[in-house]
Amino acid sequence: ILLPVTSQYGLGGLLLATLMAGAIQLSMGALRLGRLIQFIPAPVTLGFTAGIALVIASLQLKDLFGLSEMDNTAHFFVKLIDFFNLLGQISWGDLLVGTITLGVLILWPRLKTPVPGHLPALLLGTTLALFGGYWLADFEVVLLGDQFTWTLGEESGRGIPPVAPSFLLPWLMPNAQGEAIGFSWDLFSALLPAALTIAMLGAIESLLCAVVGDSLTATKHDPNAELVGQGLGNLVAPFFGGITATGALARTAANIRAGGRSPFASLFHALMVLASVLFFSDWLSYLPMAALAGLLLMVAWNMSEAHHVIRMLKVAPRGDLLVLITCFSLTVMFDMVLAVSVGIVLASLLFMGRMAQATQSYTLSEREHQAMQLPEGVAYIRIAGPLFFGAAEKALGRLSQVSAGIDAVFIDMHQVSSLDITAIDSLDSALRQLTLANKTIIFIGLNPRLILKLRRAGIRKSGNISFARSANQASKRWAAFKTITFKTTS
Repeated sequence: ILLPVTSQYGLGGLLLATLMAGAIQLSMGALRLGRLIQFIPAPVTLGFTAGIALVIASLQLKDLFGLSEMDNTAHFFVKLIDFFNLLGQISWGDLLVGTITLGVLILWPRLKTPVPGHLPALLLGTTLALFGGYWLADFEVVLLGDQFTWTLGEESGRGIPPVAPSFLLPWLMPNAQGEAIGFSWDLFSALLPAALTIAMLGAIESLLCAVVGDSLTATKHDPNAELVGQGLGNLVAPFFGGITATGALARTAANIRAGGRSPFASLFHALMVLASVLFFSDWLSYLPMAALAGLLLMVAWNMSEAHHVIRMLKVAPRGDLLVLITCFSLTVMFDMVLAVSVGIVLASLLFMGRMAQATQSYTLSEREHQAMQLPEGVAYIRIAGPLFFGAAEKALGRLSQVSAGIDAVFIDMHQVSSLDITAIDSLDSALRQLTLANKTIIFIGLNPRLILKLRRAGIRKSGNISFARSANQASKRWAAFKTITFKTTS
């Protein structure tokens, strides 16, 4: 999404699209649209979370094993093939540092100390990387400063550049032709689709990240506040050269596992990142990449919620398992956006199928007919469940099967909870056929909200159509209707 915007409209277009996306997210939060996240089912959330965890873990193989020739930008399966092909080039120094860091992280919780294990693990890994060469022959470890360098004008250095972001105006930044992009209605219209996409995907990713955070902390977030916060962040970021930001699952999981529970954790995280850039960038260049890989492997494991995945594989229905496996596979093979989109559609289709099966209709037997003391010449059809496009045809099909010897049809809808336009259209068509056959229709037990829906669609009380609260009342109305009809005929 960001690459096409940048190639067509330059950095200025990307910053303006980020600004617009922030305004859209802020509006979504103000309109309280964040609650829509509750309609994303657990198999979708768990599937893409486990998929992201596996992807994050695969990205650490290069640094953990010291495989400098491994291409981390390749597809997941290509990356795995490269890994196995390059096993003969393992750097034992990197592997030792990464393994010790990971071991400390695994064993640290047994000490029952309030101090999180991440800092001691990194400290031990860094110490071993810097001084291991004094004790072990041919001991080489790749450091952060070896992997990344920077150049600003005539200055250069290792690791992270120690420069604070400067204030700028997005509309003065260059377009694809290198000129100030400005701002106009035409540009706004051109960038709006990209801004909407960025806003929606950012909102979904952030809210799903918050849902996963809830599962890790046994808390409940405010999705509307999350959207407002994301919107404000994306409104401010472009004025400092920043592009769109979302909630990051990896950092959220790492933060929670380190003991973070309140919004202050995010604030301190931001301040620490800023302080690290400005004051500690030289020191950070000595961090071993293998130690960071070990830490991220632990984050990926905690993120995966493996015990929840195993439990769902054991107890979940087949449909939910299909959604879980689909989301997991698509996340690993493609990306999270496609996985969540397909997962929601698949879960919705399965849900509609279950609801359609739950909607039933049947005609009372002769014995039930006599037990309820119903009049002769009456067909009593009972419908139960939601009537929507997936179930309407099957549930209302019995209305077209009424025999010629029947004079009245009682439709018991006590247990009908909802109607959509497809069901209303099908019902209207069936009623027309019954009316043409000169049959009387009496609805029983339909709640006032659904009666109002039928009235708006033109299905209202008339000569052949009536409404009753109970079967007894319907029988009395049918008897009265027959009497009036008999007198009129006489």
